[in-house]
Amino acid sequence: MRYTLMLAAPLALALSCAFITPAVAETVTASSPDGTLVVTVTTDADGRPTYSLSRKGRLLIGASMLGFIPSDGPTMQRGNRIVGHETGGGKETWEQPWGERRFVNDHHNELLVRFEQVPDWGGRRMNVRFRLFNDGFGFRYEIPEQPAMKVMRIADELTEFNIAQNGTAWWIPGGEWNRYEQVYQKTPIDGVSTAHTPITMKLADGTHLAFHEAALVDYSAMWFKRQTGTAFRTTLSPSGNGPKVVRALPFNTPWRSLRIADGARGLVENDLELNLNEPNRLGDVSWFKPMKYIGIWWGMIRGDWSWAEGPNHGATTTRAKQYIDFAAKHGFGGVLVEGWDKGWNGTWFGNGRDFSYTEATPDFDLEAVARYGAQKGVMLIGHHETGGNIANYEAQLDDAMKLYDRLGVRAVKTGYVADAGGILAPGDAPGTYRAEYHDGQRAVQHHLKVVQTAARYRIAINAHEPVKDTGLRRTYPNWIDREGARGMEYNAWGQFANGPDHEPTLVYPRMLSGPMDFTPGVLSLEGANKVPLASTLAKQLGLYLAIYSPIQMAADFIENLEAHPRELAFIRQVPADWSESHLIAGEVGDYAIFARKDRNSDDWYVGGVNDATPRDLSLKLDFLDPGRVYTATIWKDGEGATYETEARHRIVYATLKVKKGDVLPAWLAPGGGLAVRLNPGK
Repeated sequence: MRYTLMLAAPLALALSCAFITPAVAETVTASSPDGTLVVTVTTDADGRPTYSLSRKGRLLIGASMLGFIPSDGPTMQRGNRIVGHETGGGKETWEQPWGERRFVNDHHNELLVRFEQVPDWGGRRMNVRFRLFNDGFGFRYEIPEQPAMKVMRIADELTEFNIAQNGTAWWIPGGEWNRYEQVYQKTPIDGVSTAHTPITMKLADGTHLAFHEAALVDYSAMWFKRQTGTAFRTTLSPSGNGPKVVRALPFNTPWRSLRIADGARGLVENDLELNLNEPNRLGDVSWFKPMKYIGIWWGMIRGDWSWAEGPNHGATTTRAKQYIDFAAKHGFGGVLVEGWDKGWNGTWFGNGRDFSYTEATPDFDLEAVARYGAQKGVMLIGHHETGGNIANYEAQLDDAMKLYDRLGVRAVKTGYVADAGGILAPGDAPGTYRAEYHDGQRAVQHHLKVVQTAARYRIAINAHEPVKDTGLRRTYPNWIDREGARGMEYNAWGQFANGPDHEPTLVYPRMLSGPMDFTPGVLSLEGANKVPLASTLAKQLGLYLAIYSPIQMAADFIENLEAHPRELAFIRQVPADWSESHLIAGEVGDYAIFARKDRNSDDWYVGGVNDATPRDLSLKLDFLDPGRVYTATIWKDGEGATYETEARHRIVYATLKVKKGDVLPAWLAPGGGLAVRLNPGK
């Protein structure tokens, strides 16, 4: 009797692919310039591409798969073989037009691995480029032109990160209604669900990691999804149009990046994502000047004034001129005015259909305010709230930027106030909309369009409710700032809505992505209905050093700022642009003390923020120039200060002489902070 073995189709295909996979898969490796990091790339028994990463001879990322799930064909994962590889590297120092530091060092080795699927799996090709630095690495997919595929429609990525140890993670959930504006969670690594990036970790052996991405262009943002244990994979922000990403070939994905350090300082003083971005495409951007600013804003956030027209309308010509006068008197470079334009009446949240970006309300004379500011040497900072309606904004974008250019407005705060998944993009038919995520491919395309359009008119962009920063400020240095986290505004809406450990945590995940418009400087320490902030007075000053931005707001009412002349003196002095920045003391989620050097003088500033635990610190002044004596002007927590009581207002001022090698003692109150100016004199 003769028997015939019948296989189910999927099993037959799997066996076929296994039979034609090479018996011995090729393996290629590359290391960082100092040899500390080694990446190993190969394929497994099913022809699935994998990489692993070791550090100092110990496994850091175990074998992790690479690939895609297309929405119109078999997965681009099985049946691959390595058909070639190339190595290279680079070493340079480049200059930022503004930033935490003036010069950035880029020293890396590179490995490009070429993969090709066997014909049974479609014969498609993908390349993976790895770039290894001494303090981290990144990799991206590069999809070349090929006969088997002209357009790639990506349902999801299959990029894995199998972390070799457990430890602690600081993270916020990805895909939830409040976008990035969430309180950071501290959990075991194997307790993470799906997280936004950056996500920061401290492994059991003390190694610090931060996963993120770089150069997010025309692609969906990466969310960090735990599979099992400490194994994660990329999942992409959804699209309202089916596939999460649609790209014509050839194209490159964003870089998947990993900062690696022995401690918190190594994570913070790391320029990995900047180095993974392309150089400046705009050329001279000297028309943007880093600055401090005030604004008609806190009154709306607290509910004292309204964005909408009416008796409590905040944006009036009279009030704008009053704020310009204050700015001119105290050395602020700009005044932000929100609610100046038509469209705020009625329901604008998640709607935005009625916003005009060229027509002012009847009680606000845009031309007159801009002229008045120019006469006083104070720039009007523009404001474009979209309510999430990017269709309406894009239709007016060029006219809006052209108007601001004519008025001398060189910076614009944009806003996208809508729930996650509530971005309104143009639909397939005129007058229709398609819902998108704030960090999906369509929104990513929109943000870059805004930045590129603004650049043509010499205008800088500060985006709120944005897509996360991925280092694109290097390529487009008019993209000066973003929100992208819970800012000061939450302190107006509930007692300790941002707890005392919120800002000391922000430094280590969120600030790794780039500048944040946190809007510090609420010297009254009060939100709506006298709700107290989880902050001491000294912490409000320390925020200017802990949360970096090239535009720093003094957010309080001008009456409250003027009522604190000694604190206002610090805010007037502290720069918004630095030549050097160093974390001189800190631990993730606990506290952060920086030393930063003014780009335009020899002054140094030291300070930062604390969580709810009182701390005694000894700050070494090793960064100062040798042979010089500095006058240290100090703003610090007073005895018994704490965020929990009215003692939050206690602050002490001191002056002393210091030099390189001295140790500055500092006591940080619960919810407290510190600010020091170090001036060498003549």
